[in-house]
Amino acid sequence: MIRALGDKKPKIHPTAFVSESAYVVGDVEIGEGSSIWPGTIIRANGHKIKIGKFVNIQDNCVIHSDADGEYGDYVTIGHHVMCHATTVAEHCLVGNGATVNGHANIGHHSIVAAGSVVLERAEIEPYSFAVGAPAEVKRQVNERHLQMLDNLPNGYYRNGQIFRDAGLNDPDIAQFTDPNV
Repeated sequence: MIRALGDKKPKIHPTAFVSESAYVVGDVEIGEGSSIWPGTIIRANGHKIKIGKFVNIQDNCVIHSDADGEYGDYVTIGHHVMCHATTVAEHCLVGNGATVNGHANIGHHSIVAAGSVVLERAEIEPYSFAVGAPAEVKRQVNERHLQMLDNLPNGYYRNGQIFRDAGLNDPDIAQFTDPNV
């Protein structure tokens, strides 16, 4: 379900896939080739949430922020993630079941491991591998991680296009598409 809230209306690129069972409301921008999967909630009632190009936000995620939030290009948000980040920079992975608390910033090409908890106002530097509760940087990402970060969004883009072409986009998406996003 895609909904405006007052004068705040989602802007969705025509190539994006937004599942018919996702809920996107308010000042949300979704970029080219991005995919929003079933059960996901993106709620931008107080602050803008900008989702870049070829981002995939997988099943049952909650995306909200107490400040403007930005998800860079080629980001993967794994299944059942709770994310209140201010920034998740380009080419990042937030693993399944992780929690990223308010005003946190995740630097580019970083991984937050599955089940980790990033504390409020945490700063995860670029190329970091953060793990645990609370999440700590244990090491830097390696070449294998970088290849994975580059390849994950491609598969989700293709899957999103299959679902989109099968008519499984939210039926309201047409009124919210904006080719300038």
